[in-house]
Amino acid sequence: MSLCFMAKIAVATDETTPLTDYVIAELKRRGFEVQLFSPLPEKDLEWVDASREMAEAIAGGNCDQGVLFCWTGTGSSIAANKVPGIRAALCVDAEEAIGARKYNHANVLVMSIRLTSIPMAEEILSAWFRESYGDEDFDIRNVQKLKELEQKYLR
Repeated sequence: MSLCFMAKIAVATDETTPLTDYVIAELKRRGFEVQLFSPLPEKDLEWVDASREMAEAIAGGNCDQGVLFCWTGTGSSIAANKVPGIRAALCVDAEEAIGARKYNHANVLVMSIRLTSIPMAEEILSAWFRESYGDEDFDIRNVQKLKELEQKYLR
């Protein structure tokens, strides 16, 4: 499922940094519509709340995918993954982004503000948007198992 159409990308962070500013500008440059969740002058959210709101927008169909940031990337990944239908992947390089998209059908890219340089973010974004969801039996079978696991705990 690569994005060949004008996709709406949800972006959330608990702090504005040169990295977050770069990624937002780069997404717009690539032709994506960007919906920001935080920080905004009128709405400054902590990472759990920003992650949840962004994830709910994707799960609800208001956005197609997300890009999420926090200091380590771990906390926001955990928070986003609590929302049913979200598969958030913390990616530190392009190969992880490719694997997350192909094998896990990840729909939220998470980056660490502390660790990710702007050149690395460029590589990660390029890999993320270039890679499609894997369509081999192995990929589909395991993503289905993730969905079933999620449903088991929603009951």
